[in-house]
Amino acid sequence: MRIAVLGTGRLGSFRARILSGLSEVDEVILGNRTVECAEKVAEEIGGTAGTIDEAIDTRPDAVFVSLATELHAGVLHRCIDAGLPIFCEKPIALNLPETAEVIEHANEAGNLIQVAFQRRLDPDYRQAYEAVRDGTLGTLYSVRITAHDAEPAPEEFIASSGGTYRDLHIHDFDLARWLTGMNVEEVYAVGSVRGFDRYAKYDDVDNAAILMNMSDGLPVIITGTRHNPRGHDFRMEVFGSEDSLSVGQDSLSQPRPVEPDAPSPNKGPYGDFMERFGECLRQETMALIEVMKGERENPSPPDTAMEALRVAVACEVSRKEGRPVRVADIEDEPSGSS
Repeated sequence: MRIAVLGTGRLGSFRARILSGLSEVDEVILGNRTVECAEKVAEEIGGTAGTIDEAIDTRPDAVFVSLATELHAGVLHRCIDAGLPIFCEKPIALNLPETAEVIEHANEAGNLIQVAFQRRLDPDYRQAYEAVRDGTLGTLYSVRITAHDAEPAPEEFIASSGGTYRDLHIHDFDLARWLTGMNVEEVYAVGSVRGFDRYAKYDDVDNAAILMNMSDGLPVIITGTRHNPRGHDFRMEVFGSEDSLSVGQDSLSQPRPVEPDAPSPNKGPYGDFMERFGECLRQETMALIEVMKGERENPSPPDTAMEALRVAVACEVSRKEGRPVRVADIEDEPSGSS
């Protein structure tokens, strides 16, 4: 099997290294806007390198799209036309119309697209998922999700990221839908700039809080920040009538307890998302091969990306207008959005 990886930044390089070690993969083809970067990774893993167009034109068996988000839609359409199974970093596109166009094109062509919502493949989050689905927790009372980055992004990333709700919290919106098996009914979102003015320059926030009502009335509370001095802190708590559980409490990245006899976490602080979620990033990379071989269902089909993005847009409207917003009312981008 020959696999093309488009984009040789941190994620693209990571996926290329994983793919190069799989017995099913005979060749990894690297494509990048800067060919020198592709050549460097290709030399490291024993692959071949070229431009994005050249990598697609080699007619690989599948393609991983790990490019800057603003390039996703155009490249995805080309890969769909080429009939390639696709793994795409989230999001498919930064706005709803472009996302809908890609999904419609893929559906018409019968094309496989797996979207990178890696927490669906994380062993600990999956334990929580199974406990919710098998009734171990009883009736769910509430869910709390923590998404705290270790370090704020550089300005050039902020400018093209789509904002905190579309970039950071889109994972949490997908997590809530996947975990509960329900849609998000309504959101109320607040956000502000508490420490890094470069976010304000792009009408973005570096701290956010979101209250979501799921379709059966279950409340989900999300907090997010772009800077956490203790490290990359991503956790979840699920409270039910029979039991409660948590995910991600084993690292020093979480808040420091004040009780002197509190047990110490068994893992040090996480520096970034690659360190925190490295194993499930590995699992979702291998999952595309398994889906292609018919060994499993697509763990994150493109419709999931569309619905998570719709929630993100609803949060933006809520923050700017200071009111709860029904997600079903979001059919297009609000006026003035990207």
